[in-house]
Amino acid sequence: MTVCPCCGSKFEGDLREGCVSCGAQAVGEPLARPEIELPSYGRALLITTVGLLLLFAFALSTLLALFEQSSLTIGFWPLVSAAETAAWRLKLTALPFALVSLWAGWLVYASIRHERARFMGQDTARCGLAAMLTVVLMIATFIGVTVPERLRQRERGIQAGIEAQGYTLQRAFLEYRARYKTYPTTMKDLQDGLPDADGSIAVALSNIDPNTYKPSANLADASPPKPERLRGVAIRRASLNSRTDDSVNERFSFTNYEVRLPGEDKTPNTDDDWLMKDGVFVRPTKAGQTTDSPSVETTP
Repeated sequence: MTVCPCCGSKFEGDLREGCVSCGAQAVGEPLARPEIELPSYGRALLITTVGLLLLFAFALSTLLALFEQSSLTIGFWPLVSAAETAAWRLKLTALPFALVSLWAGWLVYASIRHERARFMGQDTARCGLAAMLTVVLMIATFIGVTVPERLRQRERGIQAGIEAQGYTLQRAFLEYRARYKTYPTTMKDLQDGLPDADGSIAVALSNIDPNTYKPSANLADASPPKPERLRGVAIRRASLNSRTDDSVNERFSFTNYEVRLPGEDKTPNTDDDWLMKDGVFVRPTKAGQTTDSPSVETTP
């Protein structure tokens, strides 16, 4: 099989008689192979270059994270913190590329070892592989040591969001109580009885089941005082159509309340719901029990 150097076509025959496709002819006999061929250094250089580029990218990202910190003090813990930030930034870009490069580099290094007469630079190739492996281990390690803390931060963020919703409702309950001398009978009364210029009350009530709101009252405190009997009055004129002095002209006053706040799943009436009693949060635990989260209620 002869390959034409002009057009690249393949044909059977001698090139000196002409290419069947383009008609090009050889000017002489093909050159003989050299007696001594120097081994190639390109594959080893490729592995080393890729490894050094990955190391440089991780180091540059770490320095940028260090400069972004409030303190420019160069020490062990600031560098560790900057490396953790760099690892999280590179987890979707440099880490997959480093893994693919490590796998491909190992295959190339195996070819160098099996054909030592054609390729050289095994030590250089091993350095490149070591650089790739170092980058993979550093990114994986710095991500792994920060996962527990990031999970705790995520949990604290979820709790803060639920508490913010509860605080908004608590403020609304106190405003309603200050205006009407009682807590609302239903959630609709709360929403309709207060102005909501910024829409915060509507947002806080958006994912709450109104049936979970339960107002209550301490009857000893909620009952209105009886009017005092005037001295010297022995006989009063009564009428069937007139009200008696013992009739209650004030409506019933609620003094306590409780409401369920949806938990992490944002779905009401599930096991992760929080309970707010008079401004005090009761959080669910893993065992299905509840723990109190203290909150101070301000009585107007």
